[in-house]
Amino acid sequence: MVRSDIEKFLLSVEKPGQYVGGEPNSVVKNKADVNIRFAFCFPDVYEIGMSHLGMKILYGLYNSVPDVWCERVFAPWPDMEAKMREHSIPLYGLESGDSLKEFDFVGFTLQYELSYSNIFTMLDLSGIPFLSADRANNDPLVILGGPCVCNPEPLADLADIVSLGEGEEVSIELFDLYREHKLRGFDRQAFLRDAAKIPGLYIPSLYDVTYNPDGTIASFTPKDGAPATIQKRIIQDMSSVYYPQNFVVPIIEIVHDRAVTEIFRGCIRGCRFCQAGYIYRPNREKDFGTVDAQSRSLCDTTGYDEVSLSSLSSSDYTELPQLLDNMLNWTESSKVSISLPSLRIDGFSDELTEKLKKVRRGGLTFAPEAGTQRLRDAINKNVTEEEVLSTCRTAFNGGWTNVKLYFMIGLPTETLEDVEGIGELSQKVVDEFYRNPNKPKGKGVNVTSSASTFVPKPFTPFQWEPQDDIDTIHRKQQYLRDSVRSRKITLNWHDADTSFLEAVFARGDRRLIKVLIRAFERGCRFDGWDEYFKLSVWLEVFEECNIDPAFYANRRRSYDEILPWDHLDYGITKEFLIREHKKALAAETTPHCRLQCAGCGAAKLTGGVCSVFKHRNEERS
Repeated sequence: MVRSDIEKFLLSVEKPGQYVGGEPNSVVKNKADVNIRFAFCFPDVYEIGMSHLGMKILYGLYNSVPDVWCERVFAPWPDMEAKMREHSIPLYGLESGDSLKEFDFVGFTLQYELSYSNIFTMLDLSGIPFLSADRANNDPLVILGGPCVCNPEPLADLADIVSLGEGEEVSIELFDLYREHKLRGFDRQAFLRDAAKIPGLYIPSLYDVTYNPDGTIASFTPKDGAPATIQKRIIQDMSSVYYPQNFVVPIIEIVHDRAVTEIFRGCIRGCRFCQAGYIYRPNREKDFGTVDAQSRSLCDTTGYDEVSLSSLSSSDYTELPQLLDNMLNWTESSKVSISLPSLRIDGFSDELTEKLKKVRRGGLTFAPEAGTQRLRDAINKNVTEEEVLSTCRTAFNGGWTNVKLYFMIGLPTETLEDVEGIGELSQKVVDEFYRNPNKPKGKGVNVTSSASTFVPKPFTPFQWEPQDDIDTIHRKQQYLRDSVRSRKITLNWHDADTSFLEAVFARGDRRLIKVLIRAFERGCRFDGWDEYFKLSVWLEVFEECNIDPAFYANRRRSYDEILPWDHLDYGITKEFLIREHKKALAAETTPHCRLQCAGCGAAKLTGGVCSVFKHRNEERS
C-alpha cells in the first residue's frame, strides 16, 4: 500500500518500487480481524531482503495464521531516509503503510554483522527506543533471529527477545503466549519472564554479565527463573514442516529473482571455518517428492522460469539423481531451468554433468578454499588437488568454459606458501583446460579466483583464533596479486577493512552496544556497501567509547575463557570444537558425517540419534 505522504517523493529517489508494496502474492488483511501484528524487518535494501528465503518462509507461515498479520519492512536507502526525516514520515510496513510503532512485534533477521548499524536507523525512523530497558509497556517487542544471533551479545541490550535456531515452531508458541497475556492485561516484564520458559527463546534482560580486570567475561548469571543455558530450536521433519506455496513476486529486479526450494538443512562436512556448517546441524533432508511438488507449485503460482535447490552443499543431497529425474519431467517442457548452488568439488560426477547439460548453463563455482593441501587439511576441506583438477576436467568435457574458484586468505596456520598456492592452483586449472582434448572448439577458458578474508566465528573450531590484522591481510593480498600472471585468471578479493569490523561484532560482547549507537549517530549506514563504509569513522567511535576493537578481532582466546556465547547451546559441544581445533593445528582431517560420526553433540537435538546415521540405518534395513 503506497502511503499518500511518500507518493510525491518517489520519482526523486532511487528504485522507488521498493517503497510501494502491492506486489503479487503479498498479503493484506483486515485490521479488525487481526490480533497480532508482526513487522518482519530485513536490515538492508529491498533487493537483498526480498531474495532471503527465511523471510519468504516465515512471512507465509505467520500469515497462514488467521489472526496474525506479518508485513515486510526494509532499510530505506539514504536518499529515501533523508526524505522521510525531512517530512517526518515514519518507517512503515509495506502491506499496510502503518508505522512500526503500531505493531506488536518488530522482528529483525541478522544475516550479516555489517547490517547492524541499519537496525538503529530503522528503529530511529520508527520512534522505537534503542534499548529494551527504555521501552514502555505499549512499545513493540523487538525480537532478533537469524544466523548472527548465535552471538547476539553486541545487540543484547537492544533485544527484548532472541530466537535461537529455526523459527517455524517457536514463533507459533510465542504468539500463543502473547495472546494469553493480552487477554489478562498485558504486562511487558511478566510476558518476557514467561517467554524465557519457551525452549529456544533467550531474554537478554534476564541475564547479568560481569567482567574480569583484563576485560574478559567473569560470569553470566540468570535471574527471575531464566535457564542457565538456552538451546536452539530445530525442525525435526523437513518433509512435513510448513513451506509456502507462493512467494511475493517483486516488482523491481532483486538479487535472486527466482523460485527457491530447500532440499535439506545442516551439513555433513565440518569445514572448520564455516559457521553455517556447525550451527545448522544436524543434517535433515527433505523427501525428493516433496521438493519436486513444492518447486512445481512455486513456479505455477509465481510465474518464475527458474528454481534454485537450496542447501549448504547440494551435491550431498542423497536423493539428488531421483529429484533431478522427476523435475526434468516437467521443467524441460515448461522451459524452467534448475539451479544447483553450492556444488562440492568431490560431488561433481559424470552423471550429474549429463543432467546439468539439460538445464540452463552458466558458469560453475567450486570452493577449494585453500591453495595447498596442508592448509586444506588444516581447515578440514577434505578435497585434494587431483579432485579439484579432475572436477574441472569433467566440467570442461561437458562443455563448460567459465569456472569460479573460491578461496580464503588469513586462515589459521596460513603461510605465504599457502597464499602463493592459490595462484598456482588457479593456473593448474587453466592448464587443465588447454591439455584437455575434448575442450570446446574455438573457446578459451576463464577462471575467476576470489579470495575472501577469514573471519573467526562463534561455534566453529576457529572461534579461539585471532584474525590477521588489516596490514597483514593487505600484504598477503599483494603477494597473491604478484603471483598471478595469466590473463586467463581474474583475481578478486574481499576488502580487509570490512572483514575486520565483521570479526569485531562476530565475537563481541554487550559493551559494544554503545559503539553501535554512537556509530549510528555519526552517520554509519549500510556498512556492507563500499560506497558507505568508512572504517575511519568506526575507529574514531571505538576510541571515543574507550574500546579496543583488536580485543575482539585480533586476540587469541584460551580454551578456559568464558566466551560471550557460552550460555547458548547450538548442539555442538565445546569439547568437540576443542578437539577439532587441535586437529587443525596438526593439519589432521576428520571424515564427514556419512563416513564416521565425530561426536559433535548435535544428535541430542534429534532424540539422541543423528539424522544422518538414522537415514543410513533405514537404508541398510
